[in-house]
Amino acid sequence: MRPLEGITILDLSRVLACPFASMILAELGAEVIKVEQPGTGDETRSFEPKMQGEGGDVSAYYLAFNRSKRSVTVNLRSEQGQAVVRQLAAQADVVLENFPVGNLRKYGLDYPSLSAINDQLVYVSCTGFGMTGPYAQRKGYDTVFQAMAGIMSLTGERGGGPVKPGLPVADLSSGLWVAIAVLTALTGRAKSGKGSHVDFSMFDGQVGLLSLAAARWFALGEVPERLGTEHPGRIPSAAFVCGDGKWVQITGSDQHWAPLCNLLGLEAWAADAALAKNAERLARREEVMAGLQAAIARLDRDELCRRCDAVGVPAGPILQVDEVLSNAHVAARGMVVEYPHPQIGSFRGLRIPFRFDGFDDPEVQRPPLLGEHTDEVLRERLAMSVDEIQRLRADGAI
Repeated sequence: MRPLEGITILDLSRVLACPFASMILAELGAEVIKVEQPGTGDETRSFEPKMQGEGGDVSAYYLAFNRSKRSVTVNLRSEQGQAVVRQLAAQADVVLENFPVGNLRKYGLDYPSLSAINDQLVYVSCTGFGMTGPYAQRKGYDTVFQAMAGIMSLTGERGGGPVKPGLPVADLSSGLWVAIAVLTALTGRAKSGKGSHVDFSMFDGQVGLLSLAAARWFALGEVPERLGTEHPGRIPSAAFVCGDGKWVQITGSDQHWAPLCNLLGLEAWAADAALAKNAERLARREEVMAGLQAAIARLDRDELCRRCDAVGVPAGPILQVDEVLSNAHVAARGMVVEYPHPQIGSFRGLRIPFRFDGFDDPEVQRPPLLGEHTDEVLRERLAMSVDEIQRLRADGAI
């Protein structure tokens, strides 16, 4: 048994953040019914990169965020289609949507409409800027939220311009926030017996990640500058280039300072009582960082990492994606999985990173073909006959 078995999620979302959340919940055991537009489906089905197979091409973007779900196609502009969604919502535990504010109200699929027929429903609205406030009607994407919430202002080399992180951190972290919201609301429902509406703003989610940068502002009135890989409040904590041109990240606290200096041949610094304290190292940032870099440049990366490991100094090689995905520890932890796919033969993905003792571990199933489960879901959940389903399809409702 997986932890979320018995939970049904009606997923009206598309693209990345919410599909990522519902995929996590699906692989933890929830049944996720993904509602897609007939003919086209989630727009990420057309996104690059594409995988080519005997059965056609498939978007790797879609595959990455939609495993383990069931796909039904419903035309939300059709009154009959809206009725189908309402019937499914009446039986669901969770509705997840990321439409612009107010869009679902005109279809009778907003929270007031659906909670009227299912008062235990957990309804999560994931919007760019939330249901209220002066930005509520604004549009945005991952990079817009990164920009407006300060993430980009913190990212980049010293003296350089702002930089976008290499992954869509606003989308990915919003997916995690949404999953947390769903689980929290379900726990609350178990106590109160009633559902709830969750108003989640992707912008708020990024502001919430400012954490230490916000703490420095609240404490010191300091606007953090871009420092590349350096930490504003800790030395050492940065990436260094080694003698073989490869990079390593070293992050240590006071107890790691002397062992690090000794393994680098900086015995005088190891014996310097002043430098034993982080505050003094911060005050002498330029000198200390230059000295560390010069010493590290005399060693190859793997040798440096071995020396750090031997004395308990936290350090790790900066690996590229191909190196990570072929890493022995990643393999030992089973993080890369492979599943069969009817169009492209097979595909690999990254498993949900939980291991349970007392429950079954997350289970990976392939992403659905567009509308693959429409008939099955309507028969099983709404007790529709073959003729009723055919009429809905002929009318363009599904």
